[in-house]
Amino acid sequence: MSTFRVQTLRAAALFICISSSAFADSASHAGSAERFLQLANADRLAVPVYAQVQQMFAQRFAEAQAPDTKKALLERYQAQANTALDKAIGWDKLKPDLVALYTSQFSETELNQLIAFYESPLGKKMLSKLPELNARSAQLTQVKLESAVPEVNNLLSEMTAELEKQKP
Repeated sequence: MSTFRVQTLRAAALFICISSSAFADSASHAGSAERFLQLANADRLAVPVYAQVQQMFAQRFAEAQAPDTKKALLERYQAQANTALDKAIGWDKLKPDLVALYTSQFSETELNQLIAFYESPLGKKMLSKLPELNARSAQLTQVKLESAVPEVNNLLSEMTAELEKQKP
């Protein structure tokens, strides 16, 4: 066998080893991201959207003053809406993008550290309290924001008036 051929085969073997190692590292990194997302209950991220859409249908049903005998119609449309949402934001649609997002932001070591934290008693407490904390934080922000709304609206009006004055 010629020296060139032997070198080519060695290079190809080395490339295969490196590629398989990189693939294994990548798969392991993605696995860590998946485990973290599982612990963080990321599969429930879209639940509020589903609930909001269900509420929209129920509200429209009530506004139409539909009789209770038409409740099956509401439920049929709600089920169809869930199917449409599943196609767009079901876990099987979100998961690959979220894994890519988390692997782009966190190393495998960092993800494993996050996993260790969320598996700890404090991490579990954090996960259980986080939805309530987020909801209450949003409420607090909303209340504080309401005091700024009049001023922001005035500023918008002033800017609009100033722009109107500058029109040729």
